Amino acid sequence: MESFLEPILPLIGRLERRRWGAFYVQGLLLEGGRKTAAGMAERYGGDEQALQQFVSQSPWDWSPVRRVLAEQMIRAASPRAAWILDDTGFPKKGAHSVGVARQYSGTLGKVGNCQIGVSLNYATDEGCFPLDFQLYLPEKWVDDPERRRKAGIPAGVTFKRKWQIGLEMIDHAKSWGIPVTVVVADAGYGVTTDFRAGLRERGLRYVVGVTGDVGTWRNQVTSEPLPAYRGRGRPPARQRLASPEHALEIAKALPADAWAEVRWREGTKGPMEGRFAAVRAQPSHGHVRGKVTEPVEWLLIEWPPGKSEPTKFWLSNLPESTPLQELVYWAKIRWWVEQNYQQLKDDLGLDHFEGRSWAGWHHHVTLAMIAFDFLVMEGFRSKKNFWVDPPTRQERTATGTADPPWLLPDLRQAGHSARHLT
Repeated sequence: MESFLEPILPLIGRLERRRWGAFYVQGLLLEGGRKTAAGMAERYGGDEQALQQFVSQSPWDWSPVRRVLAEQMIRAASPRAAWILDDTGFPKKGAHSVGVARQYSGTLGKVGNCQIGVSLNYATDEGCFPLDFQLYLPEKWVDDPERRRKAGIPAGVTFKRKWQIGLEMIDHAKSWGIPVTVVVADAGYGVTTDFRAGLRERGLRYVVGVTGDVGTWRNQVTSEPLPAYRGRGRPPARQRLASPEHALEIAKALPADAWAEVRWREGTKGPMEGRFAAVRAQPSHGHVRGKVTEPVEWLLIEWPPGKSEPTKFWLSNLPESTPLQELVYWAKIRWWVEQNYQQLKDDLGLDHFEGRSWAGWHHHVTLAMIAFDFLVMEGFRSKKNFWVDPPTRQERTATGTADPPWLLPDLRQAGHSARHLT
């Protein structure tokens, strides 16, 4: 643990902050009740007021911490990876926690009083960990000066939709030099034309979910946008486009031999497999204005045996030569994120923060990311000898490089939890 924290804690600031940072991370890892500052201080002998001040009011910048944490994790992970963009809900009572509002949460499966956090994650066959996390602010928060003041929301923070926050985090990760093979997201992001365009503008490959009512052409397609018609009345015949079909309609019209059984991974209860088809198609956004605005790409479809119709759809700009197995692999790698959210919340208290401030939320989430990444790293170590064991405390003491005695007495549960993360 000391070795893992060594490059990270100095970024938090002076020695007192480092001590409380290490205390907080270890408190998140240990078994107990809710992972609040008050609860951890009571259970493990800390100063509640000092711990609250460290998390909610201390001015340390979380962005450099996340960058060094990501760089440390990337050195242990495979470069064949997906960046998974997703979001999760933090159920809340009251109206004062920063960003809280009645809004839809996939965690709740309905509209409820909650905060929404958007995350960018790095996923490989061996494991998955968050690179970045940002709080989504509803417009009524952004436009309320008094709420902004009380929550300490910086002046430069403006309203952004979740997909815009996602692109911003992708830009940050790219600036850190983090490698990426493909960007993956569910239909909450994939149905947005501007989001897909933003990925293409950044030169990124993607496999993103869409809904069955997304309009596409399968036969009449072109790689060149048609000029916009600016006259009156109906556009001339040369600019008329055939009516697009819904993705669901295309899927139902496919012949039986277009479908294939694909196994994408081995699960704990056996192989994960399904029935898929992939066709070349062109999203029809802009056709009502006599324009074609998107390129030809893959439409991937899943139709589980026994179901009356296809259930899932994805668009992908992976090369035309990409095999069906590869498309399915990237579409399905998103399973990691749902598992990670559960671990972060159930075991590490990701959604236990009771403070109300903008900085406090991002500090708490950053410390939870550190704790989670430590467990993922231990899981990596249990699978392969990628990392020379760090020197023991006694060895570092003998050479004069020992750190302060930050470790809490019992971290055995951390090793147990690590086995469930990879």
